Amino acid sequence: MDADLDLRKLRYFLAVAEHLHFGRAATELRIAQPVLSRQIRALERELGTQLLHRNQRHTALTAAGEQLRADGTVLLARANALRRRVLDTARGGARTFRLGFMPGLTVTAEVRALREANPGLEVEVVRTGWDDQTEMIRDGRVDASYVRLPLDPRDLALEPLFDEPRVVVVPADHRLAGKQRVSIHDLADEHLLQDPEAVPEWRDVAAEMRAGERLPERSVRTVEEKLEYVAAGRGVVVLPLSTALFYSRPDVRHSVIADIGPNRVCVAWAADSHSDLVRQLTAIAHRLHPEPPTDDR
Repeated sequence: MDADLDLRKLRYFLAVAEHLHFGRAATELRIAQPVLSRQIRALERELGTQLLHRNQRHTALTAAGEQLRADGTVLLARANALRRRVLDTARGGARTFRLGFMPGLTVTAEVRALREANPGLEVEVVRTGWDDQTEMIRDGRVDASYVRLPLDPRDLALEPLFDEPRVVVVPADHRLAGKQRVSIHDLADEHLLQDPEAVPEWRDVAAEMRAGERLPERSVRTVEEKLEYVAAGRGVVVLPLSTALFYSRPDVRHSVIADIGPNRVCVAWAADSHSDLVRQLTAIAHRLHPEPPTDDR
């Protein structure tokens, strides 16, 4: 028999799927562990399938559990976004517009243009990062955002704006410091201070040239943290040129990576959004976005 998916039970399941530990998930959810266990079992009965392999020492997702985690994360985010839009409407319409932006990008002109075109509108800006730029759109924390590819485009609408070169940032005393252009092959032996999936060209070259060697897994969260590690000689980072220029400092240098593709900047929003403000933003963005930055050294 078909059953509706209970979003509360889904939220409980996603907490367990994240921690793979009922005790830690129960603490995060602020419920008793036996209650959480009963809710997960009830969800499994409703869906008619096992979601978790569990015993006293180990919890793991089944194949069905992996699928529910992937799709359920997006579903719950969309439900939260829907709730925010309904509440905005109940309060008299969306008089607050939340605009996200990635490091190295500025949205001042867009904010001013939106406010001038919509008297009384409050525009809030929210800094995002590689790990949450899409999540913030899906769960409604921002109404639209300036994003950088690559990203997971599920349930998102994307409007491309411009491309810009990618650069490697190295310590000021590094062997590559001062070079205007380098090759991705020059970086194969370097320690990358970010998720290799964000720089698949480096991942592929490094995997080929370092066959059998485990690639570094260090992933530092913010640009500021990454540059601190770079300056200390702990590794290198690949950034869009505008980000490297925005966070310029004397103890690091950057060089354009000549043989990999550029970074693409887009405006993104929820695909099911019908906001007129989003349509206004995309028109304004095309009118105001700057020319791709160049390296004039």
